[in-house]
Amino acid sequence: MLRRPKPTDSEADLLREQEQFLVSGAPSAANVVRRPDKRRGEAGGEAGDQNRGSEGDQRDVVTIEDLPDQLPSLTPAPPKKSRFKGSRVTFEDDDAEERLDRHDIHISAVLSRIVERDTSSTPVNLPAFTGMAFPKVLHRSETGNQVPLSLNGGKKSIFARQIAAQRIKEGKTPLHCEPEAAQTAEPREKHITVLLPNTHVLTLFSGPRLISGQGLAGPNSSGETTRIHRENQAKLQAMSESEIIEEQKKLLSQLGRQSLFLHDTQSVLSSASSSKQPEGSFPLVNRDSDSSSAAALFQKPKVEMEAEEKELPLQPAEDLPVKPQKEWVHMDKLEPEKLEWMRDLPAPRRKGTKKAMQARFDFAGNLIPPTEDLPTHLGLHHHGEEPERAGYSLQELFLLSRSQVIQQRSLALSTLANILTKARAGEYLSVLKGSVMSTLLDAGLLFLLRFALDDSVEGVMSAAVHALKALLVCEEEEECLDCTFSWFRGLSTFPLLPSAQEEEDEEDEGLDESMKETAKEKEERKSDHEVARQDVVKGLLKMKLLPRLRYMLEVIRPSPRVVQDVLDVLTRIARHSSSSATQVLDCPRLMETVMCNFLPTSWSAPSLPQPHTVHGLPLASAMKLLRVLAASGRHACARLLNSLGVSERLSCLLSAEPRELLLDQTQALRITTEAYRLWTVAAAYGQACKLFITLSFFIFRSSSVVCNVQSSHLGPDSIPSLPGLACPGWRDRPGLVVPSSPFPLLSGLGLLLKTIMGIHKGLICKVWYILYMDGLDYSRWIITGLGALLDVVFFCHLVAVPIDPEVAKHASLYHQVALVLLPWLLPGSEYLAHELLSTIIFSKDFISEGHSGGPEAIELEELKLHEETQHHPFPSLQTVGTILREACIQLPSIRGCFLTHLAHLESSVLVSRDAFLGRNPWINSHLLPELTGPTLPSDWPFLPLVSLYERMGVSDGGGLAVEELPPGALPAVTHCLQWLLLLEIWREDALKVIPPVAKLARLSCMFLCSSDLFLERPVQNLIWGLFRLLTRPSKLDSLDLNIPPPGLASFQDLYSALLAQYEAVSFGDRLFGCWVLLPLQRRYSTAMRLAVFGEHVGMLRSLGVTLEQLGIPMERFTSPPEDSLPLLRLYFRSLVTGTLKHCWCPVLYVVALSHINSFIFSQDAAAQVRLRHHLLCSFMNDEHYLFLFF
Repeated sequence: MLRRPKPTDSEADLLREQEQFLVSGAPSAANVVRRPDKRRGEAGGEAGDQNRGSEGDQRDVVTIEDLPDQLPSLTPAPPKKSRFKGSRVTFEDDDAEERLDRHDIHISAVLSRIVERDTSSTPVNLPAFTGMAFPKVLHRSETGNQVPLSLNGGKKSIFARQIAAQRIKEGKTPLHCEPEAAQTAEPREKHITVLLPNTHVLTLFSGPRLISGQGLAGPNSSGETTRIHRENQAKLQAMSESEIIEEQKKLLSQLGRQSLFLHDTQSVLSSASSSKQPEGSFPLVNRDSDSSSAAALFQKPKVEMEAEEKELPLQPAEDLPVKPQKEWVHMDKLEPEKLEWMRDLPAPRRKGTKKAMQARFDFAGNLIPPTEDLPTHLGLHHHGEEPERAGYSLQELFLLSRSQVIQQRSLALSTLANILTKARAGEYLSVLKGSVMSTLLDAGLLFLLRFALDDSVEGVMSAAVHALKALLVCEEEEECLDCTFSWFRGLSTFPLLPSAQEEEDEEDEGLDESMKETAKEKEERKSDHEVARQDVVKGLLKMKLLPRLRYMLEVIRPSPRVVQDVLDVLTRIARHSSSSATQVLDCPRLMETVMCNFLPTSWSAPSLPQPHTVHGLPLASAMKLLRVLAASGRHACARLLNSLGVSERLSCLLSAEPRELLLDQTQALRITTEAYRLWTVAAAYGQACKLFITLSFFIFRSSSVVCNVQSSHLGPDSIPSLPGLACPGWRDRPGLVVPSSPFPLLSGLGLLLKTIMGIHKGLICKVWYILYMDGLDYSRWIITGLGALLDVVFFCHLVAVPIDPEVAKHASLYHQVALVLLPWLLPGSEYLAHELLSTIIFSKDFISEGHSGGPEAIELEELKLHEETQHHPFPSLQTVGTILREACIQLPSIRGCFLTHLAHLESSVLVSRDAFLGRNPWINSHLLPELTGPTLPSDWPFLPLVSLYERMGVSDGGGLAVEELPPGALPAVTHCLQWLLLLEIWREDALKVIPPVAKLARLSCMFLCSSDLFLERPVQNLIWGLFRLLTRPSKLDSLDLNIPPPGLASFQDLYSALLAQYEAVSFGDRLFGCWVLLPLQRRYSTAMRLAVFGEHVGMLRSLGVTLEQLGIPMERFTSPPEDSLPLLRLYFRSLVTGTLKHCWCPVLYVVALSHINSFIFSQDAAAQVRLRHHLLCSFMNDEHYLFLFF
């Protein structure tokens, strides 16, 4: 017998066994078969096997049943062939109709197979004859001729029940009952009636109703079920009525009312399914009264009913809001919880409460007070939470916006739009907690509106567009930008981008720069939700908003209001950034649709003042969209002019007067104004200049009319992901932006005058007298410091101050204006900042105090103060006069120092210079740089000192590792300190924007950036002077070290670094010591004093600053008495151990001794003794010292 191969067999073993198998001639387990390919015409059968016999000997092929011969193809399979097509022979010249007739089967062949049923023996019942012309109308109340529901097999219509009653009357079986089933029906379960006390009836069944025995296995399962049932009956009969009621309560609490009601209903219906009692069953109720039998048949047991009523009491009919009538449909079973909605609503609360309540709004977006009682016909009451309160919450509006009812979706979206509009106007700021817009965006409003735009109903889409416009567009900001367009550089606007937030990506940590993902790749990897959370406009663009808006304008062709909203939304997207504007231009067929439908080259006058459609009419909002797109970049403007035919539209609109445009006069003025603005933007790039030649005659004719155009409208619940211009309420207060402001005219005049003076320098004096002409109050405009008017005034003064004594009188005023203006310049004005720094800020001609006895006056003032107070601080401010004279001489070097530290702004200065000087060919975009803050920080005078600290100071475990100072560091610090001292003395108002704590923190960088820089004599003298100025009595009160300085988490962190640096490199320097003692005043944080007497107690040996050198009254250190027990314990320990001595640290020795004495002697006599003993004991236990004190 052949054995089966084993896994341990080698290849030789397998070959030997194969040879034995072939010699034995045993049949193989698998047959070698090759199936014929019918598609190739191969025949099957024996012939095919014989032909392949030789091939089969050559090779072994193992085939398995149902295994295809070839691998499945990846390409689509060929069409299947019909099996009957081969048996049909057709020719090309055959007639198709004849071939159809030949194969068609006549209808007679079909009808001949129909066999009719024999109805000769079936009786025919004729309808009963009546004297009525028509049958009596069936009324729902007539139920006498209907079969009851219990006998009708379930729920049937009234007509079916009437037919069943008629059949029973005729002696026939109803249609729903089968006689066979009735004859073979099994006997029903037996019933036993038990009469309980108080006339309660308990019906027991001889057969089990709840126990079916389905889970019992074995032949005697039915007997076991019967035994369990009898045991339950015995227990039930042995129980009293109270015990039965108690058990029923337990069942009701465990199963619930619905489960028991369902079981009882099924049991009662099964008991009443037949009108006769089957043979062999017990009578239902052992009573003579038929009424009691009916009660036991169709009602639940009374004991069970009473228990249920006690658990869930039912309201009587008189307590219900309506009284059900017998004829009402589906009112046979009352549902009181639903009928409660028909009651009158409870009155709203009349008293206010401090508890926060859910905000509710009406359809106009107004906030409804909780105590307001509104009528129900307004439609503001519903069956949600708090039904007594009118209005809808934000959660309910979100739910309604996804309703299947069209009207509910539209109403919810319109209400959300009104809420957003009022939120932008700031109407909820005083009555609601938190931001409404932030709450809506966090809840998913953006996705809700985007889904609504994909709705198939035009009304829902229109409401969604209106809500989207309320979210994105601030009409007050748009009007403000329109009013400032005529200003100098008014066409340049900031991109409405959210503030940049740097995100730390853990995946890129440790990777090479070439391997890290770019910002674009990271943006593409983010989900829609992540993008929308950081930037709303980017999120909408990622969700394919532009193609949907194009579809609405091109295919849906909505109403004029929706068209206006869509164009406003597109304008807001274009203001976002140049990349967003490019996406608007690149969207397929979007701009073509706008140009064709809303900026046509020809149109007819509308028949109505308010036309039903604006397709085919020119719109000012469409022209404004083109203007904003053109301002995004010169290439975008060229695309509009050359590829989209904007030049032809401009020629068409500007060559005619507004009244000749076949439009409403208001609309005609608006679109003409926007056409001029678009032309201005194009001309600022050096484009569309040929239109000047073509339209030179029409320009001056219509410009006077256009200049009178005024606009009106609203805006501010700002959120980080959707920034705005932050100019709310500008129309309600006087200013430069209002239409009546003369500033646009003055700024244009100033630009013209500066251009003339740049060409002819001899006209400067004449222009100067024009500015000083009587009746022209230019000083108000100078103080405002905006635009070309300020530029021309500064230019005139720069030339006139050295040569005109009258002008030189106001040089200090102009210098103060320049200092105030410099920190207010925003990105895009780098050229103006550079000009101010180069010409006016550091000019000795505008600092008149430097050459008119200013330093000498400072010295005399200090001498007089010292004689009166008889105090001689070290060093005295008498040397400040010499320092100021040196600073005035070094003004050119100081200017060079600051310009060197601002060299990183050179590229921005060049771009800004091209825009200010009108070098059109070099202007790439009228979008200003991203608004991240002013061009220069408010503390720019400290810039060289802070820059050196950032370069040299490196944090290392709480300390500082300082490298060698770079070349030129000492002159840079010296020039910075000279400029600060000059500003503190002569331009103190210019530094008021810097808090005193920020000044102290910036000056502290001088001690931290090097180990010996503060020891240099020039630096020492300058820092002493600044310290005296900061510690003057009037300045000390405003120096609050408890608030964190700008750029730092807290002053305490900086002070810890100062203490560590003092211990390391101070060498007992008195200046550094005064700097360390200043924050130890009693009014400042205790943590800084704890750091000195705890962590850095060793510095007390070298802190030898005297009271005269400090120059700060001692009362600021000792009053009020110290109340911190840990600090008092440290004071006591330093005094007892000798760590703090008067010869080493006189200031803190006096401070510690004063607070310890105040603490001890503020108690009574007995308490003083106990307190001394406690201090000594605690000290000896802690330090293990034993000596005599007190």
